[in-house]
Amino acid sequence: MSLFEQFLWVIFPYLCVATFVVGHIFRYRYDQFNWTAKSSEFIEKKRLMLGSMLFHIGIIPVIMGHVAGLGIPKEWMTAIGVSEHLYHIGAMYGGGLFGVITFAGMLILTMRRLTMKNVRRLSSASDMIVNGLLLFIVFMGMFSTLVTNNVQPDFDYRETISIWFRNLLIFRPEASYMAEVPISFQIHILAGFLIFALWPFTRLVHVWSVPLNYARRSYILYRKNRSHTAGR
Repeated sequence: MSLFEQFLWVIFPYLCVATFVVGHIFRYRYDQFNWTAKSSEFIEKKRLMLGSMLFHIGIIPVIMGHVAGLGIPKEWMTAIGVSEHLYHIGAMYGGGLFGVITFAGMLILTMRRLTMKNVRRLSSASDMIVNGLLLFIVFMGMFSTLVTNNVQPDFDYRETISIWFRNLLIFRPEASYMAEVPISFQIHILAGFLIFALWPFTRLVHVWSVPLNYARRSYILYRKNRSHTAGR
């Protein structure tokens, strides 16, 4: 393979992951005050709630599908009774459904940010980039699943992309597995790694700020000052 292909399928993924890890450490140590997402709920609430709800309903099954498809070998699926046909149906219809839900939510959130003047004023350049890139990633994922898989039915990403990905995890990268992968899948993968590289430097870091400590906090009790009120 060419040096450019080696860069795309070996160097670039590791570079993005390294940036993801080091960037989070750096930002947590030196920029904790901005480790949050600016809320625009007070400006407009209806579209924010709808888009956010659809996005989160869709993205969790989508992530789980990616974990299963990329992380679990094809032979293991067959061993537990998940045939090629059954897996294909789940990926096409289940993945397609939740992909559409995710895309609809992301589209609403992106259009809200672009078309509402006050929300747009509150948005930074990185907010626009993240919204646009996430929308593009979801779109390319849907296109790959619903279009490319039908146009090229002989292509099986579990025999190419999945093996390439698992080899990356064990530090035995083999770029040749990506040689015959359709361009839509390639773009989807590269854009996915790019969002990981940008993650520490955008509002996406608020994903890790789960307020678990609130569950352990004691209730705050408010009492009237009876002596003060009685003297009035």
